[in-house]
This record gives sequence, structure tokens and C-alpha cells, in this order.
Amino acid sequence: MDWTVIAEYMPLFREAAFLTVRLGLTGIAIAIAVGIACAVVLYYRIPVLKTLVSFYIELSRNTPLLVQLFFIYYGLPKIGISTNPVFCGISGLAFLGGSYMCEAFRSGLEAIPPIQSESAESLGMSRLQVMRYVIFPQALSISVPALMANVIFLMKETSIFSAVSIMDLMFTAKDLIGLYYRTTESLFLLVVFYLIILLPISILGSLLERRLRYAGFGA
Repeated sequence: MDWTVIAEYMPLFREAAFLTVRLGLTGIAIAIAVGIACAVVLYYRIPVLKTLVSFYIELSRNTPLLVQLFFIYYGLPKIGISTNPVFCGISGLAFLGGSYMCEAFRSGLEAIPPIQSESAESLGMSRLQVMRYVIFPQALSISVPALMANVIFLMKETSIFSAVSIMDLMFTAKDLIGLYYRTTESLFLLVVFYLIILLPISILGSLLERRLRYAGFGA
């Protein structure tokens, strides 16, 4: 282990880590939005849309992210839709993550007793108001463990981005290993920076779960 080499490579990995976090958080934010929308569709069993969402979930969850990225990056330009590595990475992560987030939110929605929505509707609340003020806040609390697990899972999946020429942490490590054969130092920095990214998310998730449990939600 050459610490001089590690100090020399540190700025490269720091820049790659910022790119990894930026793309990962953007894709996860879109995935959460997609997941909420799809979960609501399944919860209310909206005709036609329910079938489309079910098909999307099965397609997304049963195909590897690498295959999805290759389809977006190499397949879409064949039909006239231009892409770039950043768009490919974000959209691929959102496509995969949306299905997992949907299942997390759906389980939370279905855990709420029907009597709550029936009581709210009897008080004159619209379906939108029932979902916004009664059902969704409780479902979100219940979904926090699965939600945080999905966030960590998707952040780790960003390691696949190197396959479409995004200069993330994995791309940087493989590039330095190929150029200078500094395998030990590159892999060490790769592990360290992924820990720096993922450990705070894991700790935040644990604190959030504990806070909700003490507040009486998510138990």
C-alpha cells in the first residue's frame, strides 16, 4: 500500500464521488416520485393504468440495470431518440428504482385500515384529501424501512454507470488500475468513498426509523 499514491489519487476519487452522489440522488428522487404515483394507481386499482403499472414493475424488477442502461444508451438512438451518459444513468436508475419504491409505498398504503379512509370520506373529505391528509402520512411512516433500504440499494447500483462511460467511482478505479496497475490503492479508495457515501444514509435511516417508532408510527 503506497500512501503517496493514495494522496495523489484522492482528488480524482473525490470528484468522481461528487458525480456519483449527484446522479444517484437525482435518479432516486425521480424514482420516489414514480413509486408514489404507481403505488397510488395500484392502491385505487385504476383501470388500464393498473395493468400498465403492473407490467412496468415486472419488466423493471426482472431485468438487470446493466441491460436497461444498454437499451437506453445504445437502443434508443436506433429509433431516433438521442441520449447521453448522464441521461442514461439517471433514467436507468429511476426506471429500476421506481418499481422498488412503488412496492415499498404500496405495502405502506395497504397497511392502513380501510376504516380510516371510510371515516374521512364520511366527514366530507374528497379522495385526494383523504390520501393527502390521512392515508399517505401514515403509509410513509410505515414505508420508511423499505424506503431507506431501497435508497442504499440504488446508490450501490450506481457502480454500474461505468458501463456507459460515466466517470463515477467505479470508472475512476478501473481506469487507474488499467493505466497504472495500482490495484490495491484504487480499490482501497473505492471502498472508502462508497463507505463515506453510504454510511451516513444508513445511519440517517436508522435514526429516522427510531424516531418514527417512538412517535407511535411505523411499528
